[in-house]
Amino acid sequence: MRVDVLTIFPDYLAPLRLSLIGRAIDEGRIDVRVHDLRDWTTDRHRTVDDSPYGGGAGMLMRPEPWGAALDAVLGEEPDVRVVVPTPSGEPFTQALAHELAAQPRLVFVCGRYEGIDQRVLDEVGERARVTEVSLGDYVLNGGEVAVLVVVEAVARLVPGVIGNATSLVHESFADGLLEGPAYTKPSVWRERAVPDVLLSGHHGQIARWQRDEALRRTSARRPDLVAALVPATLDRRDLEVLEACGWRPTADGARLERSAAPVAD
Repeated sequence: MRVDVLTIFPDYLAPLRLSLIGRAIDEGRIDVRVHDLRDWTTDRHRTVDDSPYGGGAGMLMRPEPWGAALDAVLGEEPDVRVVVPTPSGEPFTQALAHELAAQPRLVFVCGRYEGIDQRVLDEVGERARVTEVSLGDYVLNGGEVAVLVVVEAVARLVPGVIGNATSLVHESFADGLLEGPAYTKPSVWRERAVPDVLLSGHHGQIARWQRDEALRRTSARRPDLVAALVPATLDRRDLEVLEACGWRPTADGARLERSAAPVAD
């Protein structure tokens, strides 16, 4: 996979060279290229912004340097996905991370100030697929922090980047649930013991306990994820745990709904 990042702060992307992503770059699994948008300015001040038409606070990024930069970086290559972090984009999810990880090439566009002239995204959308993404309902100073998040989430899904690929199967959101609690040595710490089932060596019971805890945690912290589950995909024990957490299938069995206050399990 090749990843290009266009920004006015290239040094902001230096952390991409660290840890597992950095190793993947060194091994040639991912090719990361960071470009300074100001290299495509034409005035001596290297100006990239101006006041917006119609008034309003703040400055807007001009189309000329962005157009020239995208022309150079995109070239004539097909199958390029352009990703634009913005508070007005679609929510970034694990499903979208998997979708982007399947792309041969990603180009990230880091806006600043009040954003980028809309004509830039409209024009590039005629020759590449543009995806605007949001990390959440809040505003950052620019797209660089979001790019660090998205690139790490995507790159770790590229084959070979994570040494133990099976660990990806058991992570939060892999099956629509949050991951449950995890424990390591020592078995007792400050008078707090690891749950007995995890020391039992009984793999079936351990897997069931982990599934139960994932269901309970998801119900408590992300009820929206539970509401998105399809009852037909759950087994009897799943439904028992969720019922104890205050959930039940709807009359038509199509989804889950809150039934009552959680009961003791």
